[in-house]
Amino acid sequence: MIKDTDVMIVGGGIGGLVLALSLHQIGVNCRVYEGVSELKPLGAGINLLPHAVRELDELGLLPALDAVGIRTKDASYFNHHGQLIYREVAGTAAGYAWPQFSIHRGDLQMLLYKAVLERLGPDSVVTGHKFTLVSQDHDGVTAYFNDHEGNALPKVRANVMVGCDGVSSTVRKQFYPEEGDPVYSGLTVWRGVTSHKPFLSGADTIRAGWMTVGKLMVYPIRDNIDAEGNQLMNWVATLQRPKPTSYDWNGQAKLEDFFEPYSKWQFDWLDVPAMLQKTERYMVYPMVDRDPVSTWTFGRVTLLGDAAHPMYPRGSNGAGQSILDARYMAGCFKRSGVNADALQDYDKERVAATGKVVLMNRANPPDTVLRVVYERTGGKRFNKIEDVISNTELQEILDNYKAVAGFQIKELAKRPSMV
Repeated sequence: MIKDTDVMIVGGGIGGLVLALSLHQIGVNCRVYEGVSELKPLGAGINLLPHAVRELDELGLLPALDAVGIRTKDASYFNHHGQLIYREVAGTAAGYAWPQFSIHRGDLQMLLYKAVLERLGPDSVVTGHKFTLVSQDHDGVTAYFNDHEGNALPKVRANVMVGCDGVSSTVRKQFYPEEGDPVYSGLTVWRGVTSHKPFLSGADTIRAGWMTVGKLMVYPIRDNIDAEGNQLMNWVATLQRPKPTSYDWNGQAKLEDFFEPYSKWQFDWLDVPAMLQKTERYMVYPMVDRDPVSTWTFGRVTLLGDAAHPMYPRGSNGAGQSILDARYMAGCFKRSGVNADALQDYDKERVAATGKVVLMNRANPPDTVLRVVYERTGGKRFNKIEDVISNTELQEILDNYKAVAGFQIKELAKRPSMV
C-alpha cells in the first residue's frame, strides 16, 4: 500500500498544527486529520509563556502573534478583598529574549491553521475524519476513519502517527483502554470574555482570591476592539464543586451557577460583578487531568499535548507544553529520521518533563501564592503583606514553578534550539 504521508497527525488543535508547521520546516511530509467538519475559533483566553513563544518565533510567527494578541507586561496576585499581594514583571520586561502573550485560544488556532494552509497547501488539513483505530506493521501505520454518519472513509497509511486529539483522546484509549475518565480535581472552572476598559498596566495577568472563597483570573486578550479603546477581557472563575457528570471543555453555563461568591468583589481597579454580569456567554469546565504514565509511544504511534498529558489550567502552561512537545518531536525526526526510534527519543524526554509539570500543577502552581496568604490570614484583610509573607518567599514559589516548567530566564536563553 502506498503511503499517503510520512507523518499522520490526528487532531487539528494547537499541538497538531504546530507539529505540522515544524515538520514542514525540516522538510518532512505530513497531513492533519481532524474530526470536525470545519475548524472554528473556540474557547477563551490563554497565556503563552516565553518558552512557548520562543518556539513560535522560530517558526516565524511572532508578527502574527503581535497582530492578534497582547504582550503581557506583568502578573499580579491579590486577595479576594482586592489587596495586592505581589506583582512581578513578565516577558521581555522581566529579561526574557521572547515576550509572553495573552491571546484568545481561537485566534491562536486560526493563526496556526492559516499558516499551515499557506505553507503546506490547502490539502494539508483534512476535516470530517473521525479517528477510530490504528494498526501497524514493520513498515508503517494504517489509520481508520469514519465520517459524521459513521460511514467508513478510505484508510490512511503513513510511516508514523501522532495522536493530538485532546483530553478525551480516542488514540490514547486504544492503548490505555482501562484508564477511564480523567481525574477530577474537586474544582470547576467558568470562563468568559467581554468588552472592558483597560485597567492597571493594560497588560496584566491577574490572579485573585482562593478556591475556598472563589478564585478569579482576569487578563486582556485583544486591544482596541471598539472606538472607545476597550479590550477583550478574559476571565476565569474557579470554585470547589462536586464531581460533574461530563467533561465538556466548552460546556454552556449560566451566571447564577457561580456568581454569588463574586457578587461583592468591588476593587479599586475592577468591578468584578459588573464584568461578570455583562458577559454574554458563559462556559464551564471541570478541572481535570490524568496521572502521568510511563510511555505515550507504542511502536510507530505516539501521543502529544492533552492526549498525552492533560494538566490543570493553573500554570498558564497547557498549550505551551503542547508546543514544546511538537517542537521536540520535530527535532527527533530531524536527527534520527521519521521512524520508531525517533518517537522513542521524543518519549524519553517529554514524558518525564511533562509529568513533573502535571504534578506541579496539582501541588504548587503559581496560585500557591494565593493559598499561602489565604491560609495565613484566615481570609481576612492584612495591614502589610510583609507581615504575612516575605517577597523572598513569594518569589521562590514562582521561581520553583518556572524551573519545573522550563522557562527560567537564563536557562531558556542558553538552551539550544529544539529543532
